[in-house]
Amino acid sequence: MASVNKVILIGNIGRDPELRVLEGNISRVNFTLATNETYKDKHGNRIDHTEWHNIVMWRSLAESAHRLLKKGMQVYVEGKIQTRQWIDKEGNKRTSYDIVGETFSILGKREHAHKAENKPHSQNQENLTQTTDEFSAMGAFTPENGTGSSENLPF
Repeated sequence: MASVNKVILIGNIGRDPELRVLEGNISRVNFTLATNETYKDKHGNRIDHTEWHNIVMWRSLAESAHRLLKKGMQVYVEGKIQTRQWIDKEGNKRTSYDIVGETFSILGKREHAHKAENKPHSQNQENLTQTTDEFSAMGAFTPENGTGSSENLPF
């Protein structure tokens, strides 16, 4: 039986992407992405909850993310969950969950994007076309500029 490991996030970048070049001239970028949720508790009080996600991107996608993304920008990120485990300095077993980004698109106001290209970015051009077509049908963003208003989001 087949399985699926797919994550779709829309949120705001918490810190500027940090680029590292590893052995073999392989680029890796890391940044945090905040997603927000608002709900009312049983007493009718409004509760705001922010979830922070660690985002990792590789190779040319990492270089694009480093060049185009800045703290505070609203972005769409699609990828998969990857678990990392290690032993910390005190000898405790630690686990972290990263989102390995496979494509991203800058959302929101153009002036906030620092005149960046407002189109989806992906390591795999074939995957990019499929992603653009799927979201165009849902009205989340248009192929012409890669952006849309928050009223058109499917959730």
